[in-house]
Amino acid sequence: MSYIQKGTASYRKALFALFSGSFVTFSLLYSAQPLIPIFSSEFGVSPTNASLSLSFSTGVLAIVMLFTPSLSNSIGRKQIMSIALLAASILSILTAITPNFSLLLLSRALLGAVLAGFPSIAMTYISEEFHPKELGTVMGIYISGNTVGGLSGRIVTSALTDWFTWEIALFIIGGIALFISIWFWRHLPEERHFVKEHGTLKNLIPELGYHFKNPALLCLYGLSFLLMGSFVTLYNYITYLLIGEPYHLSHAAVGSIFFVYLVGTFSSTFMGNQADRHGKAKVLPLGILIMTIGAIGTLYEGLWLKIVAIAIFTFGFFGSHSIASAWVGQKATAHKAQASSLYLLFYYGGSSLFGTLGGIFWSNYGWNGVIGMISVLLVIAFVLVGILVFSKSTLRSR
Repeated sequence: MSYIQKGTASYRKALFALFSGSFVTFSLLYSAQPLIPIFSSEFGVSPTNASLSLSFSTGVLAIVMLFTPSLSNSIGRKQIMSIALLAASILSILTAITPNFSLLLLSRALLGAVLAGFPSIAMTYISEEFHPKELGTVMGIYISGNTVGGLSGRIVTSALTDWFTWEIALFIIGGIALFISIWFWRHLPEERHFVKEHGTLKNLIPELGYHFKNPALLCLYGLSFLLMGSFVTLYNYITYLLIGEPYHLSHAAVGSIFFVYLVGTFSSTFMGNQADRHGKAKVLPLGILIMTIGAIGTLYEGLWLKIVAIAIFTFGFFGSHSIASAWVGQKATAHKAQASSLYLLFYYGGSSLFGTLGGIFWSNYGWNGVIGMISVLLVIAFVLVGILVFSKSTLRSR
């Protein structure tokens, strides 16, 4: 059975479907991020507690993703992804009618649980169905759906909240997502290389443990933990900074700043291509360096300089993520679905942990404290890249 290859109708259809599914996942997941300050004021909770509206979703998603690859081995990749998108869309609509903060957190946690059926399975679908020579480009396009979805979820939510209420905003986001999810279900090509397996849940622990014996994968998991933790921390608390002194921006104006996500749409594909041409070991450190420059640049008080710095940071993050996630599929010699789920476990685990811890740094040390924490995470990421690049396993793979 042939791979899905560039230039064919199935290639275009699969790419657009995966882009759409990625769009839905990240628009639903991050639609709550610009609402964190609103939750603080409306429900009378601290910034750290308000950030749980996002951290609960990503944390539960990370845990449940450990089990979804085994389910997909028994049920099928497309079926699991379709169910995940449809259920999450409905939950987003239900979140709009929650009467208190506790129920809001519960609904967001459930949304994270069902969304767990998409990201790691999509990565596995890509690694199984597309030609290996095109994985960097395909993964970059798929991840560009992350950026467009995250951008749309944040901007539309911010604008609709200013025009109406946050409840109406979440209801509309969920309705749009439901429509796209139905399209995904009907148009994603069926698997050609998938072989159904039964009773795979009992093998879950041994299969996960198998990947912890691979030093290169451990480095990639650590990178996903640190890079995503840095990224979410910056975006969680930049909203508090910009609605306060000396900027006093409206929620819609702050939401428009998320347009810098568009540079991530470009960088994920561009740096994926560069990694295919020049090698991941050369391009990945550059992506992290760009993130570091952007993070430090946000310390300048000028609004436009701050926005440019956020764009630089975003460019570096999505480029680095596209390279690292594609590298996981190549480094995993077996149980690729479980390898992808572990990568995303650390990815969203970093989002939950550091996205919440950042609130402590913000409350006690302001924006300098937030950037200080992010800088430490990125320095550790550089160390891991050094270990990855110069490890024996990397050298043998060249």
